[in-house]
Amino acid sequence: MKYFELICTAYIKKDMAFEKSFEQISKYISFSMAQSDLANFHKKVGYKYYVFGGFLPIEKEKIYKTGNTYRFALRSLDEHFIDTLAKTLRANINNSNFLVVQTTKKTIKQFFIAELYSATPVIVTTENGKFWTMQESGDILQLQKQLHDNLEKKYNSFFKEKLQVTQNFIQLLEIKNRVPQNIRIEKDGHKIIFFGNKFRIVPNEDEVSQKLAFIALACGLGEKNSYGGGFCLGEGMR
Repeated sequence: MKYFELICTAYIKKDMAFEKSFEQISKYISFSMAQSDLANFHKKVGYKYYVFGGFLPIEKEKIYKTGNTYRFALRSLDEHFIDTLAKTLRANINNSNFLVVQTTKKTIKQFFIAELYSATPVIVTTENGKFWTMQESGDILQLQKQLHDNLEKKYNSFFKEKLQVTQNFIQLLEIKNRVPQNIRIEKDGHKIIFFGNKFRIVPNEDEVSQKLAFIALACGLGEKNSYGGGFCLGEGMR
């Protein structure tokens, strides 16, 4: 198993606030997809199998400044998706906010994952339609179940096979934020806020758990991955 990653270098055309950056990157990716055979990708029901991280480095003032360049990473299990966007991202020259001037493709083969860290908020929706937070829910076992089930469904859907699961993939989960984190977007003229959390996760060592931990790296942990939710970093043995 492997995933594919684009390291994208973006030239900022006008000052951009950190809180606006996830929406702008998401829209940039969606527009770039529309210029290719991926045009109907988002109309399909189901998982999208990709995730992106925010601009790096993060400025102290949390303003990405005009004339500077910043990097963001885009990952997917689908190599065709990555190869297509490697071209169309750089062709989106009329975007008024930024321009991707360089893309570098990497192939990451599955490796043993000792720890996962969420670099962007992990979004989980509860049964009552609200977002999981310690203040709103506080049910850690339910959180772990939903994170596991989401990854299992992504794996089953993409690879067209079912895993023989015997336990939750999470051995240890640590919440790293004191208050909920958020990703803000505007859709159809409405402002939307997705609330989430930053986690440190120690996966179990069995084969299935390690596959699910790798899926979390490949296409995101939790929900709203196409808006930048659940982008993870992994430490382990390669």
